[in-house]
Amino acid sequence: MNQAVSGFSKLSKEEKIQWIAQTYFNTPAEAEKILKQYWNQDAKLQQLHDEFIENTLTNFYLPMGIAPNFNINGRYYSVPMVIEESSVVAAAAKAAKFWSTRGGFKTSIIGTEKIGQVHFLFQGSIEKLQPFFDKIKPQFFEATEPITRNMNKRGGGILDIELRDKTSGLANYFQLHATFDTKDSMGANFINSCLEQFAKTLREAAATEESFTPDEQNITVVMSILSNYVPNCVVRAEVSCPVEELAEKKIEDPQAFAEKFVQAVSIAEIETFRAVTHNKGIMNGIDAVVLATGNDFRAVEAGVHAYAARNGKYSSLSHAKIENGIFTFWMDVPLALGTVGGLTSLHPLVKVALEILGKPSAQELMQVVAATGLAQNFAALRSLTTTGIQEGHMKMHLNNILNQFQATAEERKIVLTHFADQTVTHASVVEMIENLRR
Repeated sequence: MNQAVSGFSKLSKEEKIQWIAQTYFNTPAEAEKILKQYWNQDAKLQQLHDEFIENTLTNFYLPMGIAPNFNINGRYYSVPMVIEESSVVAAAAKAAKFWSTRGGFKTSIIGTEKIGQVHFLFQGSIEKLQPFFDKIKPQFFEATEPITRNMNKRGGGILDIELRDKTSGLANYFQLHATFDTKDSMGANFINSCLEQFAKTLREAAATEESFTPDEQNITVVMSILSNYVPNCVVRAEVSCPVEELAEKKIEDPQAFAEKFVQAVSIAEIETFRAVTHNKGIMNGIDAVVLATGNDFRAVEAGVHAYAARNGKYSSLSHAKIENGIFTFWMDVPLALGTVGGLTSLHPLVKVALEILGKPSAQELMQVVAATGLAQNFAALRSLTTTGIQEGHMKMHLNNILNQFQATAEERKIVLTHFADQTVTHASVVEMIENLRR
């Protein structure tokens, strides 16, 4: 196809599938079959999923697994994880079990402040704008009272509103920088609704401000939107134990292991190329729980990576040290999460995930997510500094290779037995399958 399609959104779901199949596939019937085989047989449940987004064709499955034995602040959790990458859930579970007998994960909330901004242009100076802002600031709170009433009852709401002069970077550019506490909701809709009312109040007040010239009265609001960068909505996760307690099957010399581990983290602190992959491993754990609990993993990713570069250079999120014979590994990470609203009240599996976690508050979920990210990072670094990352990962990947080649039960048994004590590579597995089939 080499032309635009007209009226696609107005087609029925069946018609959309037929058009896609006939336009892009040599075997339309096979394409339709694949798309429809992922529909849920419960029509009402399927409709619920259809209405999450636009132009829905089918459901895209990802596996949902459990990493048990997370001892967080003295309480045990089984953590639901949704992810397609092999070895992630196993690594998290292994790290959780390792630390469960060494004091567990200690987590704490450093802050819960979220941010939204009204970006606007003012044809005047900060010297004229600041007194005007100070005068009308109470109006912002008054005008949003119908929006904030319920949130205020729950102990949240608007924390503060500041006027910020950004003209050094862009001519005539100012912003209202507002901070919020949204309690157990992620709060995007709440924040954006408040911001749009701030913008309306600002424009209306400026239009009648007698100290302003006609140009100054004509404030241009460019946009009103929350920020996914939340450097003051931060949780800390930490594990620690005497160095000698790090000993296990593959850590025969715990002192050497601890020192090498700290060096590995130090490299990620100063080397951007390593830091990106290091932090990606952390996000393997974080994103999987964020997705399982119906939260916005793209927003979390964006905010976390911005936080990793907050000092002007992209660096490791986690840190490690050995002090007075004690090994400590910790991480501060910004997480704007919710346990009410959005998909948390709609998606049946999200409800299941939150039930498994004991119906946590947003702050408790922040701590579980951070602990999972730290566990994932510990597991990766332990592998990297001992056996190497590929040994465990490729053994987990072995099943994917066997599935790719549609191995029979007998072939699978032979291959798994052979690689039980052999290094797994894609090429070696393929070669063995081909030899078996000759």
